[in-house]
Amino acid sequence: MSAATAHVADTEPYAWPYDGRLAGGHLALVVAGWDDAWQRRSIEPAAASDAVAVLAPEVARVGGLVIAVHHGDATPLELPGARPVGAAGIDAFWGGPIDATLRSAGRTHLLVIGHGLEGPVHSTLRSANDRGYECLLVTDACAPLTDDLADAAALTVTMSGGIFGAIGRLGPVLDALASLPTAPVPIHQEP
Repeated sequence: MSAATAHVADTEPYAWPYDGRLAGGHLALVVAGWDDAWQRRSIEPAAASDAVAVLAPEVARVGGLVIAVHHGDATPLELPGARPVGAAGIDAFWGGPIDATLRSAGRTHLLVIGHGLEGPVHSTLRSANDRGYECLLVTDACAPLTDDLADAAALTVTMSGGIFGAIGRLGPVLDALASLPTAPVPIHQEP
């Protein structure tokens, strides 16, 4: 699979990313709700945390940026190798530096996951889409707030041909990342 035509398998409602440019240099993993408050409010947060622990190093391996978002005054959760970013509200783009962080790093394609599917994850994904990012909600890497709204929150992303991006699952995302080359390790020179 070449970087020019790479997609994640089995995404809905279209092959993600739409432009086929799945490459580490364009990619960021945005882990929303990565704090103690949203973790406590979520149903089965351990499953989302386990998915994050598997996905984050794979994104980093291909040169992707990993961002862990904590919201408001909540205590951030640790995520080794991630860049911690604070947000003033539920949406990671409101009252925080995430947009500037992503743009300065040249990231245009986002995998969005985390705690609080119907809250910070969904709000962050919608806001990212409004700013022109190509978004994939990895549904089984999210912890919902309620059982009865989780499926609806995911399906909302796919309305009108993918109004907020696409949805997919962890296994195919990991398979697609495994097909990408490992990013070179930057050489740091002493001053």
